[in-house]
Amino acid sequence: MDVVVVVSHQPWILVGMQLRYRYRLVPTVEQRQALARAFGCARVVYNDALRLREDTHMAGRPFISDGEVLRLVTTLAKRTPERAWLAEVSAVVLQQSVADLHRAYRNYFGALAEAKAERAKGNRKAKLRVRKPRFKSKRGEQAVRFTANSRFRILVNGRLSLPKVGEVAVRWSRPLPAPPSSVTVTLDRSGRYHASFVVEVARNPLPAVEHEVGVDLGLHVLATLSDGTTVANPRWLRQAERALRRAQRSLSRRRLGSTNWHKARRKVARLHARVVDARRDLHHQLSTRLIRENQAVYLEDLDVAALGRSTIGRSVADAGWGQFTAMLAYKADLYGRTVVRIDRWYPSSRQCSECGAKTGPTGCAGLKVRTWTCSACAAAHDRDVNAARNILAAGRAVTACGGNVRPGLALAVAATPLGTEAGTPPGTAA
Repeated sequence: MDVVVVVSHQPWILVGMQLRYRYRLVPTVEQRQALARAFGCARVVYNDALRLREDTHMAGRPFISDGEVLRLVTTLAKRTPERAWLAEVSAVVLQQSVADLHRAYRNYFGALAEAKAERAKGNRKAKLRVRKPRFKSKRGEQAVRFTANSRFRILVNGRLSLPKVGEVAVRWSRPLPAPPSSVTVTLDRSGRYHASFVVEVARNPLPAVEHEVGVDLGLHVLATLSDGTTVANPRWLRQAERALRRAQRSLSRRRLGSTNWHKARRKVARLHARVVDARRDLHHQLSTRLIRENQAVYLEDLDVAALGRSTIGRSVADAGWGQFTAMLAYKADLYGRTVVRIDRWYPSSRQCSECGAKTGPTGCAGLKVRTWTCSACAAAHDRDVNAARNILAAGRAVTACGGNVRPGLALAVAATPLGTEAGTPPGTAA
């Protein structure tokens, strides 16, 4: 279950939010052919509209309205011999494909304006976060969307009725909480068909609890909680590396476009899909447990995109921090919990959670140090548990005071065993 749109940024003012429920489809051979026609027509219409936009811009001609573009690439195109086969699929599929292009252009120009505004303020490193629309390929994931206007239906026998496709069997892993407003049918690279329903779901606040938790995300351990609980990082991609190497080696030896090449390509795609599914499943289980058991969850505001471009980028992508934090955010909104992110530069690993002194290991060499002892108060720390406790304290301070709050230094009081000077850490010569 993935979040699509949050109706309101202020929880509990509006009672609903839109979620996406995804199920496997099992189409017949004839239905696969009908879906292939729909995928192809939607892709061609999208590319025709994109080419029309680009040619108009390069030629310096006046801007063409969205409605006129839709009329040119669908209604008028169907009357030509070259595009007469567009009438074989539902008109809603073609309309939604062109609408996707218009939305992509709006997002691109909006991001471009934001980047220019940031650069005008002096931020020369401001980057464009949305790329310009590009032509779609038949080799990637294919998708078509049916809205309520297309009159798709969920039948009594559990099948999904799609216009000009037929009644497709669905593997219902759970019931839909409400009638869907639209359904998107996708075909991934591994050959699996999915139906993704957009459903309006009422927010369901859970009973309040007193427990709060700080979470330190890592690579050695996926998540360390402030109470000392750790969640191992399975390293899904690392586990599948050997099988992937063999499958990709077999793919490289096949003639491009041949039947054996397509079989080898699907095998590689299935291995990647298995990794993605395992990662998503663990993230859903962990995020749901944290939201149900805690009133507030505190995290670091990590720059996952920048870390993904570093030397540890592959491991960061394998851990899936971005997906996990996004799940926490929308589930907190759905169930009435709070997720707070503290400053990414907060020294959670270096600072002692007992006295507040910054005596922990620093630098790249410090990353290999998993346990350390504070030289000010002689408290022994596990690196990740100490960081999680500091994140919890900083998150509570931000919640109480607002802004970027860092706990200050506290008076260090060390143990004074018999025969040692006061304030000397145990085990240190007097």
